[in-house]
Amino acid sequence: MNVPADSDGPSADELLVAQIRDGDSAAWQSLIDRYEGRLLAYTRSRIRDSAAAEDIVQEAFVGFLISLPNYDGGRPLESYLFSICAYKLTDHLRREGRRPSLQLHGRSSSAGDFDLKGSARVASSIARSVERKRIEEQAIRDAMHEQIDRWKQSDNWIKLQAIELMIVRGWGNKHVAETLGLTEQQVANYKSDFQIRLKSIIKRAELDESVFPELAGE
Repeated sequence: MNVPADSDGPSADELLVAQIRDGDSAAWQSLIDRYEGRLLAYTRSRIRDSAAAEDIVQEAFVGFLISLPNYDGGRPLESYLFSICAYKLTDHLRREGRRPSLQLHGRSSSAGDFDLKGSARVASSIARSVERKRIEEQAIRDAMHEQIDRWKQSDNWIKLQAIELMIVRGWGNKHVAETLGLTEQQVANYKSDFQIRLKSIIKRAELDESVFPELAGE
């Protein structure tokens, strides 16, 4: 007699949840890769603000992590995630655009660290890691936007072209130099200058030391 494949052993979602509970960051990324697109499509179908939709999905994932110690697998993982997302969406509409409450505080803040007790500590750690990544990405976007605007205002179009080819298209220094009629050293200098300026702008933002910890000691 043939035994159905899904009757023997835990399901893929059950294994994924178990790995996330163990603090497996790769499993957490796998969860995001699997469900983020669907959650975003659901949220964007109900509100037009793309940035707000992304925040809501982010909050839904963090909400899942916070509730993870109480998740017994009695309902499908996808259904569980969508129910959390629906709740976060409703909460967003009630708050009418207020910022999410879960944020890393700045250096001058006296607020306590976000933390959970007991078995929820692993989920809390991952939640902070996810939030940190979001803040880092936003800080880099803001810094790049500021520096690009400066170069535009000073008509440094050749630098902008070089950086665009390196960052957007992923070209190497040699390819960029040949395309723009520059030397490889010039391209390397542009790249170094851009990185230094980004680092300076990010440090000026005085983010929490847990964000970009490599900059904290400089």
